[in-house]
Amino acid sequence: MKLFCFLATGIISCQLLHAQVYVNKDTTKKGKEIFTAVEQVPEFPGGYEAFSKYLSKNLKYPAVARLIGINGRLVMSFVVEKDGHVADATPRNCIGAGCEAEAVRLLEASPVWKPGIQDGKPVRVQYSIPISFTVGNGQQTTDLRDLRSSPYGFVFKIKDSLYTIDEAQKILGKRFPADQIEVAEPFYNYNKIEKFEMPDKKEVYLLIFKKP
Repeated sequence: MKLFCFLATGIISCQLLHAQVYVNKDTTKKGKEIFTAVEQVPEFPGGYEAFSKYLSKNLKYPAVARLIGINGRLVMSFVVEKDGHVADATPRNCIGAGCEAEAVRLLEASPVWKPGIQDGKPVRVQYSIPISFTVGNGQQTTDLRDLRSSPYGFVFKIKDSLYTIDEAQKILGKRFPADQIEVAEPFYNYNKIEKFEMPDKKEVYLLIFKKP
């Protein structure tokens, strides 16, 4: 399966049309202001096209997300600091299966940017960008046999009820369209329900299905 990562640079450009200041509620001291628009915008080495290529080349699709067939779009915010380093990468939505952590890692590992300038001085600038995780082309199908044989365990949440993989197969069949999954998140079985105990699995994920 091929992995595609898309960066909509137009959204970045649109955010820089109007000069305004956003002040972080937790850091109101002078010099801690975060700008959302500046006179001279921060620049990734080589420009926006190079930034898109950096993301596409260095993004590592999480193994469990690839296994499940997760396709989705994350909106990520981050701050380009006065020294050009990227910090505070934060997902604004969730698709799960490790995609958020990978997007944070990728952004914060970014090469040093040329910082933004306001009133002749470098300032902190906040961006929001969409990053789309896509496996292959066309309709993706998740095979329960692949899930069973993997080092990961799965619990299925369908119409607000929890099921084991065997129970889910009676509802979904042996295969189902991957886009039926709304989000995949870690499952901890705090109530120690016996049928959801999977000590032989590396990690256990809760697959939450979209409601009809």
